[in-house]
Amino acid sequence: MYRIMLCCSAGMSTSLLVRKMQEEAAQRGLAVDIAAYSATEFDEHYGDYQVVLLGPQIKYMQGALAEKAASRGVPVAPINMTDYGMQRGDKVLDFAIELIARQGVTS
Repeated sequence: MYRIMLCCSAGMSTSLLVRKMQEEAAQRGLAVDIAAYSATEFDEHYGDYQVVLLGPQIKYMQGALAEKAASRGVPVAPINMTDYGMQRGDKVLDFAIELIARQGVTS
């Protein structure tokens, strides 16, 4: 199972993207756990996931959040702004799976 965390400023703007990613995963027959949280909830949740994707509005926080997550081997990366804006769940799902694969973590 792929465990993917999306993080944005309030946790709300990513909810539609989460739904689109879940729909894409279902079409592919992939088991996923995808959830959205606000940046203030990062510390309590990132350890439960294999990757954290940041909404463009908090991209500036990547360095600090990645430093925290490094101790657990959880990659933190910003979502492509166009994919985010166009709600391309397929592209964002592909990006998340690619980051997880780079860590050598299996689903």
